[in-house]
Amino acid sequence: MNTQQPPQAVRNPTEFIKNVIGRPVVVKINSGVNYKGTLACLDGYMNIALENTEEYVNGVLKNRYGDCFIRGNSVQYISASK
Repeated sequence: MNTQQPPQAVRNPTEFIKNVIGRPVVVKINSGVNYKGTLACLDGYMNIALENTEEYVNGVLKNRYGDCFIRGNSVQYISASK
């Protein structure tokens, strides 16, 4: 009985970013605040531009922004939304 699973495609951060530009993402910053919006672009310093952004503090919606710029050194992670 073969218990091996089929090999999964190798994924790296560059591929992930290319695939999520123009799609909904969640960005968590070092303070714990989450920003949900459409990833417009980002640069080599991880500076992020989001469109149609919502700001969540402790899971509660606090603000809505048309466009939002997040400085890269405050980003904890970027996650693709479902």
